[in-house]
Formats: sequence, structure tokens, C-alpha cells
Amino acid sequence: MRKSDKKLDNQLRLGLTEVCEIALKDIEGFVWLTHLVNYTNFPSSLRIVCVFDTNENRDAYLRNFQHGPIESLIQSELASIGIKVKKIADVVRFDSEENCDNEHNGNWAKRLAN
Repeated sequence: MRKSDKKLDNQLRLGLTEVCEIALKDIEGFVWLTHLVNYTNFPSSLRIVCVFDTNENRDAYLRNFQHGPIESLIQSELASIGIKVKKIADVVRFDSEENCDNEHNGNWAKRLAN
């Protein structure tokens, strides 16, 4: 990873940590988020995965908040560090601990690699 990539990754991590802390307080069932990126194809390779504890909580969020608070927070944080995304829905994905447990025996590294 180049020095400029490390700097950008650190900015992403700090900004997304802020989003995570807000979401933990405000969104039922939200537990964590992470980002995946290939800096040779940035920003189009950027993916942010928001994880809920159960499918029920994830589905309730998606039903009640189409393009809701998490997406808005993420888009604001990305903009604050100069990252422009055309469509936030192309960047943000939603998953659950329940799905990872059922499909990958709780192995998030394996799940995220797919």
C-alpha cells in the first residue's frame, strides 16, 4: 500500500468510526461496520458493510429507513474527506451477525472475501 493510500485509509477509518459510534447509539440492532477497498480502483471499489445483530433488525432498518441515517452519515463523512460517490446505495451493503453465523460459522474474514 502506498503512503497516500495509507493516509486515505486512515481518514476513512476515523470517519467511519464516527459513523459507527452514532449508529450504535441511535439504530436498533446495529453492531458494527467495516470498509473494503482496492486502492488501485478507488473510489469505485469502495464498499462499506453495515452489520446488524439479527436479520430481523437489519430488515426492520431497511423497511423503515430507505436511504436512511446510516447512509446519510456515511455520505457526509466521505464528503468531509473529499470522497465523492455518485450513489451511496452502490457503496453501502447491509448484513447481519446471524447470516455470518449461519453461512460462514461466524468467520467474517471469509464472508467479506466473497
